[in-house]
Amino acid sequence: MDELFILATPLQQACPRLRFVLDRHRPATVAPGSLTPYSSPVRCVYLDLDGTLLGPGGSLLRGADGRFALDGVRALQACARADVEVVLYSGRRQSSVFDASRIIGSSSYTFELGCGLVVDGKLEWLTDGIVPSSSEGTIFDQLERSGAPAFLLERYVGRLEYHTPWSIGREVSHLFRGDVDTVDVHEALAGAGYGWLRLVDNGVVRAPSEQMAGLPVTRAYHLIPAGASKARAVARHMQARGYAASDCIAVGDSREDLDVSSVVGAFWLVGNALTDDPGLGAEVAGRPGVRIASESYGAGVYEAVVTTLATER
Repeated sequence: MDELFILATPLQQACPRLRFVLDRHRPATVAPGSLTPYSSPVRCVYLDLDGTLLGPGGSLLRGADGRFALDGVRALQACARADVEVVLYSGRRQSSVFDASRIIGSSSYTFELGCGLVVDGKLEWLTDGIVPSSSEGTIFDQLERSGAPAFLLERYVGRLEYHTPWSIGREVSHLFRGDVDTVDVHEALAGAGYGWLRLVDNGVVRAPSEQMAGLPVTRAYHLIPAGASKARAVARHMQARGYAASDCIAVGDSREDLDVSSVVGAFWLVGNALTDDPGLGAEVAGRPGVRIASESYGAGVYEAVVTTLATER
């Protein structure tokens, strides 16, 4: 159903699990070659935080215009009323995602771009043997001792720097900002003996105070073990819960989020994703099951959730 002009009565008839009145939204966009609208009962929704569920300034209660908005909260309410699990997946450090998950009442989450997964309080590292220890220190410490972060900063001087203050106090990834060609970076890492690491583009940095001088666009990058990813963490959570791909949808705003489309039944990009990063449009084309919300941030999440629930049969 491409036209999301839904009133309460027909929606409740189509989806009796959903028991509240919906707003009208503009039509969502379906990527060329994508799957037909969702038709299986959804059991889990995976949500990115910054730039997706959270609005400008990292606020759950701010919309695209910076004004007070409840769309993200209403999306969470819709999931709760429909008995759909919500799992946050984020590039944030564990303590931050833990706090956010606790606030929304979720018992599972993944942090640092899928490096770690927590299911009902149990932590699993998805970093292929690179784990914290009393002798080796944190994963962050191990990456720093390898020399890889210093190598990148020296090679891409003027185009890459630490993303302060968010890069301070991390336990896993080294967080940078700048604008680099990730293909070139991966070739450089492999050539220098760092093929066990990858630099991940986690989206455009929006705050004016966090821009890098001289660059037309500033992006956030994470240096993490090569085997870790948001898609892998989502797939592992699905395995732990016994979810099939058709049981799940995900919503995000970045290239790394988009890769989650390979493991879930349907994936939604919030509207601001293409506004902030127009190049994402070319990557969306031809990906099965990818849809683009007409709304941004929490309103886009709300659109994705209620569209999915309304098309269940």
